[in-house]
Amino acid sequence: MRLMVYSHDTFGLGNIRRMLVICEHLLKEIPGLSILLLSGSPMLQGFRLPKGIDYIKLPCLNRGETGEVTAKYLGINIEDTIRLRSHIILSAAIHFQPDLFLVDKKAYGIKNELVRTVRYLHKNLPKTKLVLLFRDILDTPEKTIHEWKKNSYYEALEKYYHLILVVGTPDIFDFSQEYQLPQKITDKVRFCGYLRRPSGQKNKRIIRQELQIELDEKLILVTPGGGEDGYQLINNYLQGLKILPKSEKIKSVIICGPEMPIADKQALEQAAKSNYQVQMGEFTDDLMSYIEAADAVVSMGGYNTICEILSAGKPAVIVPRFQPSQEQLIRSLRMQQKTSFQTIHPHNLTPKNLISQLTYILAKPHTTHNIDLDGLSRITRQIRNLLADIVMSNKSQLLYYQSNNCCSLKTVLTPE
Repeated sequence: MRLMVYSHDTFGLGNIRRMLVICEHLLKEIPGLSILLLSGSPMLQGFRLPKGIDYIKLPCLNRGETGEVTAKYLGINIEDTIRLRSHIILSAAIHFQPDLFLVDKKAYGIKNELVRTVRYLHKNLPKTKLVLLFRDILDTPEKTIHEWKKNSYYEALEKYYHLILVVGTPDIFDFSQEYQLPQKITDKVRFCGYLRRPSGQKNKRIIRQELQIELDEKLILVTPGGGEDGYQLINNYLQGLKILPKSEKIKSVIICGPEMPIADKQALEQAAKSNYQVQMGEFTDDLMSYIEAADAVVSMGGYNTICEILSAGKPAVIVPRFQPSQEQLIRSLRMQQKTSFQTIHPHNLTPKNLISQLTYILAKPHTTHNIDLDGLSRITRQIRNLLADIVMSNKSQLLYYQSNNCCSLKTVLTPE
C-alpha cells in the first residue's frame, strides 16, 4: 500500500518532526507500507529515515513574525515558488498513485498549493483516501474561523476529506466546538490524543556521564525548538544563571536550534563563554535522550517539545511563542492545570522571573499528569482501517470482474 504525506513547513521543525514520528510508527505497525513524504523543511536530510520512507524536497518557505510567507532561499517571488511546489506535488501524486494521502494542517496546503492535487485525486483516483491531520490547537478560534471561511476550508473538509485526525484531546481544546465545525465535518473528526515519544537512543546514565554531571548537580535542558525566534529565551536564561542562588548546583545544556540566525547564535555563545557549567549545541536528532536525562526543561511551547516533556515525565518552565500564532500560549495555559509546567508569558520574561520559576520546579518536581498520550496507536488504527477498506474494495471489484468474465466466456463457449 502506498501512503503520500504532505508536511506543512513554513516555520521551525515542529511539523516535520511530528509527521516523521507518525510515519515511522505507521511503517512499523502496517506491513507492506511504502511512504513518500513531501516537505520543504531545510532540516529534512538531518533526520534518520528507516527503509520504507523516502522524500521529495520542496523549495523552502519562510514565515516571519508577521505571518507572511516568502521564499526562504530561492530568491524568487512567492507566487513562482508556490507554483513550482504545486507542480512537484501534483507530479508526485500522478506518478506515485497513493492509496492514501495524509495532509498536515491545511486542507489546501500552504497558499492553496494542494488544490490541483486534491482535485486530481478526487476525480482521477476516487478510491484514494484523503486524511487531514491537525495538531491540538491551530490559533485562536476567531483567527482560525476567519481564515477557514476566507479560504473555503470548511467546504474542502466536507467535499474531499474522508477523515480528520486531531492529535489532542477535547478536554484540553475541543477542536470541533472551538472552530465551529458543522455536524457533517464533526462526524469525520477523531480525537487521537497526544503523541507519546519513544525513549531516546541513549539512556539517562550515559548522557549524564558524557556531560560529567555530579551526583549533587541538576541538569537543565534549554531548547527553543527550531530556534529562529529563540534568542530571548536563551539570553534570559543565561543572564538568569548569574543571579542563581549559590546553593543551586546546575549544569546546563542549551540546544539553540538549526534555524537560529548566525548573529544571534554567536552572541549567545559569547555570553555563555565565561560559564563552564554551560554547554551549547546547534541541533540533535536525539533530543529525547537529553530530555530524559535532564532534571528539568526550559523551552518554548511547541507541540512536539511539549509531547516529549510529557513522555519523559519532566517538570518544565514554558515560555510560549505568541506571534504570529497564539497556539503555544493557549496550549501552555490550558495544560498548566494538568501538568507540572510553569508558564511565563513572553511579556513577563525576565532573567529573575525565569530563574525563580526554575528553582521552584526543581524544589517541587511534581511530574504526574493525566494527559492522554496514546495518539500514535489511534492514528495507526484509523489509517489501517482505511487501507483495509481499500483492499476489500479492490478484492470485491476483482471478484466482480472475474465473475462477469466467467459468465461471458461461458456464454461464448455454450452451443445454442
